[in-house]
Amino acid sequence: MNERLLKFLEAENITQAQFADSIGVARASISHIVSGRNKPGFDFIERTAKRFPALNIEWLITGKGRMYNSQEDMTLFQDPEEPYSPADFQPLSKSKKVSRVIVFFEDGTFEEFK
Repeated sequence: MNERLLKFLEAENITQAQFADSIGVARASISHIVSGRNKPGFDFIERTAKRFPALNIEWLITGKGRMYNSQEDMTLFQDPEEPYSPADFQPLSKSKKVSRVIVFFEDGTFEEFK
């Protein structure tokens, strides 16, 4: 699983630290999983599935299937090999307000706006 996790992080263009922060786990736990020292527990899998709904969890765990569930699910987390099209973006509901935006840069850093 550690190799598939690394492939996913590369596809999403995020660092291990950014991934750990985004799912709310200790940064060291990701390092231990990637190195093969520890195996991920249910909490890790659940948090990953909730934060990255387009990720095919079966692929992450077993290697079966594709990395992403389907093209329709990939509105925010898209394969970098396929460019975005205007159809990928859905208008925001007028009753909902944005509470924060996170921008990821090519150098692996990110910035959060509240």
